[in-house]
Amino acid sequence: MLIPKRTKYRKQQRGRLKGTATRGNTISHGEYAIQAKECGWLTSKQIEATRRTITRYTKRGGKLFIKVFPDKPITARAAESRMGSGKGSTDYWVARVKPETVLFELRDIPEKMACEALRIACYKLPVKTKIISK
Repeated sequence: MLIPKRTKYRKQQRGRLKGTATRGNTISHGEYAIQAKECGWLTSKQIEATRRTITRYTKRGGKLFIKVFPDKPITARAAESRMGSGKGSTDYWVARVKPETVLFELRDIPEKMACEALRIACYKLPVKTKIISK
């Protein structure tokens, strides 16, 4: 799974997602892509599950580009712990996703196979998506 090697700060506040993506919203490397239609968080497990689905369906053919990286730590408190005593430890990592962000790109694969692989992969993601082509 994807996690940063090191970060400047161990913990972050949750923040707020608003507006549409101004960067990373066009296809740059591939021919077909999955684009987000709403905002949300993608965990490293969801990104990995989607990647595995695409590579299995395409039988490791073509080239897959992952355009998002989980760099935001999400903390969680221990179960049944009392109030207070500070912020919890890092539980998992997420990537922030805004509308129109390109998540995955594919190239060097027939159109029919690429669209079907991306369609199946969309079920693994927690945000509404659409498949776009160059």
